[in-house]
Parts: sequence; C-alpha cells; structure tokens
Amino acid sequence: MENNGITTKEKLKTYFETGKYPTEEQFAELIDFLSLKEDALSNKELVTLANNLAALDNGYILYNTITIEDEKFPIVVSSKEGEEQTFTIGKTENKEQKRYFHGSAPYKISTKEFLVNELEGHKYYYLNTQIDDGHNTNRLFGNNLPPIPENFRLGTVENKKISVKISNEDFDRKINNVHTNLTFVNKTEAFIEYALYANYWSNTYISEDIVTDHYDIGDFLVCFYRADLSGTNKSIACRIYDTDNDTLLMTASLLQGQKNINVPAGGVLSGIRNARIECDYES
Repeated sequence: MENNGITTKEKLKTYFETGKYPTEEQFAELIDFLSLKEDALSNKELVTLANNLAALDNGYILYNTITIEDEKFPIVVSSKEGEEQTFTIGKTENKEQKRYFHGSAPYKISTKEFLVNELEGHKYYYLNTQIDDGHNTNRLFGNNLPPIPENFRLGTVENKKISVKISNEDFDRKINNVHTNLTFVNKTEAFIEYALYANYWSNTYISEDIVTDHYDIGDFLVCFYRADLSGTNKSIACRIYDTDNDTLLMTASLLQGQKNINVPAGGVLSGIRNARIECDYES
C-alpha cells in the first residue's frame, strides 16, 4: 500500500545506522526530503502538507480584499516568543485567504505603512478587523482622511485568529474626523478596560485616556467594558459624565464573581466633545 505520509528525519536516520547499507530507494527518499527551495511542491506534497497544517495549534490570519487593485497592506504579527512575521495583503479576488502564525499565542497584531492609491471623489478605504469571534477594530482611511499609521495596534490574539477585511467604500459626500476627549478614572483595584464604537470607527480595549477620531457621518459613540471580577465580591459601577457641564449621562454595572465581557455602557454619547468615565465600587 502506498504511504501518503511525509518521511520524517527519524525514519531517514535509521537508513544510515552503523552496519546498514541504504538502498537506492532510501537514497531517493533522502533526496526528495532535501527539496531545494526553488522546487515547486507536487500536488500530493501540497495536500499532505495542508493536512498536517490543519492539525496545528498555531493561530492564523484570515484576510480578504474587495475592489482592491495594486494596494499593499502589511500586517505584522509578534508571537509570545518575540518572533515577528509580516503578511502583505494584496488583491485576493474576493476570496478569503488563510495564513498560519509562527510561535504561540498570545500574538500582538499591528500594521506597517499601507501603500495605497489615490482615490477620487468620495471613495475611502475601509479596514475591519476581528479578533477571534469578538472585538472589532474599524477605520476609514485614504482620500482626505489620515492614513493608517506605522505600528497601529490592531489588538492581541489570545486564542486562534484575526480576520482582516479591506474594501473600497463610496460615500455621497466627503468624510471628516471629529474628536471626543475622554478621560478614564478607575478608583478600584480591578483591571478595567473600555472600547468605543462609532459608524465605521472603533478602537481596541484600553485602560487609559483617549482622543477619538471618529467621523461626522455619525457623530456618536457607544461604550463597552470588560473586567474579570470572578475573584472578587464587590460589583463596580462605571459612570460616564459630560465633562463640560458635569452631567451624569449613563451608568453600567460590572458584576462581582464573574468575567464581565462587552458590557454596554447603557446609552449613546451623541455630539459629546468632552467626557469622563469614573469606575468605583458599588456601595
């Protein structure tokens, strides 16, 4: 019966043990094993390799581009071991591509300089990323909007994958940035993070102050929190204030004894230029 497995180093070593005389077939196995870099893999080798890759426990990137031509979008992945790997995303013919990461999780994901074409009229590039099946990061860029900067942080993959989609979007008018200054005050001992979402814009979870650069196509922000309180017996209230008039806008509760994930703030910040989040133990 034909053996469809890949010849291992251990197996090859047994052919050359003291007192043995390797056969012509075994020498051929050795030569096939030492394929030159420029050699193209056969269909059989590709299928065998793909089957072995499917058993890997490594993380991976799924990416797709829509109506993209010659643009290049480098994504940088750093593994727990510190090893860096760059994936250059180009035209995919609207077919999702999958590439595996070196090393092991967690994987820190960021960008290099995006080389893009000039866009006419009211067209923009739209970047959407999703880590595992949870958090999204969204940005419009190009045309009159700022480019995606070098070392822009897309997040950390703790489990398996990041999905990246880049497309061209055509609007009926020019899009401009608007800014909200948001101060974060944590009066507890717990590690609390928050993330903001707007139309075509969102940021990664953070635990610090931020100045947003969302868009005037939807001058609003919604807020979500996450905090692991599974080891505590105190719930936490996070309140958002309009700093300009010190008005309480909304309150969210992070519950004791559990992992709080994507807890909504309980409302929408609409047209607010200065806000403050204060998190403290509930009395």
